[in-house]
Amino acid sequence: MPRAALARTGSLLDDEAWAAFAARDGSQRGRFVAGVITTGIYCAPGCPARLPRRENFRFFASPEVAEAAGFRACRRCVPRAAPEATAAAAVVRAVADAIAAAEETPTLADLAARTGYSPFHLLRLFKGATGLTPRAYAAALKGRRLAEGLSRGEDVAAAAFGAGFGSLRGAYAATGGMSPGRARRGGHGETIRTALADTRFGPLLVGATGRGVCFIGFAEPRDALEADLRRRFPAATVVADDVALAAHLAAVLRYLDAPRRGLALPLDLLGTAFQKRVWDALRAIPPGERRTYSDVAMSLGKPDAVRAVATACARNPVSLAVPCHRVIGKDGGLHGYRWGLARKRALLEAEAAE
Repeated sequence: MPRAALARTGSLLDDEAWAAFAARDGSQRGRFVAGVITTGIYCAPGCPARLPRRENFRFFASPEVAEAAGFRACRRCVPRAAPEATAAAAVVRAVADAIAAAEETPTLADLAARTGYSPFHLLRLFKGATGLTPRAYAAALKGRRLAEGLSRGEDVAAAAFGAGFGSLRGAYAATGGMSPGRARRGGHGETIRTALADTRFGPLLVGATGRGVCFIGFAEPRDALEADLRRRFPAATVVADDVALAAHLAAVLRYLDAPRRGLALPLDLLGTAFQKRVWDALRAIPPGERRTYSDVAMSLGKPDAVRAVATACARNPVSLAVPCHRVIGKDGGLHGYRWGLARKRALLEAEAAE
């Protein structure tokens, strides 16, 4: 059907709707959508895209009517998303921006006061969207800033304090256990060989030094996985070498096909003494079984170190080989998996089902 005909199908000539759309009034979202006959795209009120001319607009009562008329949804404003979801996303972005701009990490109460939400509601909203609490998000942000400073050649103290750390001890923990000095060198003098494969979870990247596997990432585009590895070792020489890593890669692929077999690989892990104890404890959890963060802390004789255990899980650079997916919340829920909760659930279900 030509677009001229589409423009006359199911249109709602509504000057009030045009005024709201031209004003980018997002509060009108859900009342109508606007189709643009020159592009064949329909948008929701408040869309940030450039405003076309009035005569090219046709207004429809719902996304379904617009699509029946032959228009397709805008990818910027996602007009089918519920108004509540859009508002929640805006709140999460505002909180993340506030954390990034603050010299000291704002308290949950301060962030809640800025948004008008209760602290409990804001915590659920933010964690549901990012997988992290605001405090954990702030810590991750500082860690990224530290890594960027070190990779630029800044000395350890300057990079640490510039990233917002109050001590070098905190900076040490943020580098995943690698000493800040070695982190600053960024793997200088090291050669990391990599191998890539496709799996049911998407691309898989394995990286290894001469001492063992130092990185396992999956479920992201190849470029993103390689960027993650290079952020950890910015000064290392990274070489694609499928032949040298064939055995390691095959072991990971076998594990993904049959998780109950477990995954035993030589590992090159740099961490604090406590992090290494946590990672050893995770490797001792049999396939098909689960432990809570509290269980792991108790097994280490550190019952009050639940948060430190969770942090060590988050710093794990070799997911699957160090099976942090087997650690769950005290309530039995799945929390904070680097590669997505859907993959964590799938791994646990596969291990339990075999």
